[in-house]
Order: sequence, then structure tokens, then C-alpha cells
Amino acid sequence: MNLRSQFFGKQTHWQTHAFGVQKHLPCSLQSWLNETGSLTQRLRTQHNNQFNVSVLLQNWAHGFADETALLNQPLQRYQLIREVTLYASHQPVILARTVIPPETLAFANRKLSRLGSRPLGEVIFAYPNLQILTRQFSSTHFYSGEHQNSLQPSELIWGRRTLYGIANHPLLVAEFFLPNCYL
Repeated sequence: MNLRSQFFGKQTHWQTHAFGVQKHLPCSLQSWLNETGSLTQRLRTQHNNQFNVSVLLQNWAHGFADETALLNQPLQRYQLIREVTLYASHQPVILARTVIPPETLAFANRKLSRLGSRPLGEVIFAYPNLQILTRQFSSTHFYSGEHQNSLQPSELIWGRRTLYGIANHPLLVAEFFLPNCYL
């Protein structure tokens, strides 16, 4: 088992500006990629609270090089890595990966390390000083994990990666939108 990721064998290529490509995507997918509010709240609203989180991985590990650079952390520093599948109406809709530096955990009084099956969005969007510092986009054919058979081999999975700041304490959240989310 890869201690860094259940989803990725290597780091994903991210772009800060994917607007030219995004305009050719379905409007429903674009609205998810560009959502600035809580995805948790949006899913709960759209699916009459039929929403749950399955934790696939949560452990201390080294993030990928691009993640640690974006978080302004030393490459060999352990960070809390959490990967989950978000379900709505019993269908997998989003794969999410969160990387949290130790200082951010300490600032949040460890609330972010004890989430269990509680969604991250419930906690971070409750902070009045939450900021989106950077957002990047990616598409990939690479896919692994428990939902591998629900995708066509040629199907592109689009994602976004957001660097959040909570009172100048960073955390990085990557979300990949499965077709069940926006079709």
C-alpha cells in the first residue's frame, strides 16, 4: 500500500489557468470546478442530505513535492494526509485529498486531525477567516481505488486543487469530480 496516496502513484500535473480548456466542458462540471463555497453543503442541498464520507487513508506521510512546495513546507516533513470518497445518494461523486501541515493542525486545535467520517468542509467553512489563496485544475485518465470499474478507460476525470488559508495557516485540498457528480 502506498502511504502517500490511495489514488495516485505519482503527483498529478496541475495548471493555475485552465479556463480555455474549461469552456469546452459541460456547464454542470464547470460549476463544480469553480465553486467557491462548501462542496459538502452543495451536495447535501442537492441530495436531500443523503451524503456521507468514506475515509480511504489518513496518516502522517511526506506529501508529493509539488504539494509541499505549495504549502511552503520542507520536502521531508511529515504532514497529515487524508483521502476520502464523498458519496451522495449512495453514489461516489468526489475523490478528495487533503494535506495539512502540523502548524495548521496545532492552530485548529487538532479539529482537522479528528474528523473521522465528518466532511472537512463542515469544519473549514466554519472559520470566518478562511481564504482561497490559490486554485489549480487538472484532468487525468489515471484512476485507481474502489471505484475503478465505474469509469470508462478513456474517461477524463477533472479536478481542482485549492490552497486554503485559515488565519495564514495553509492546507491543501484536491477534489476530483466523478461523472455521478455532475451528470
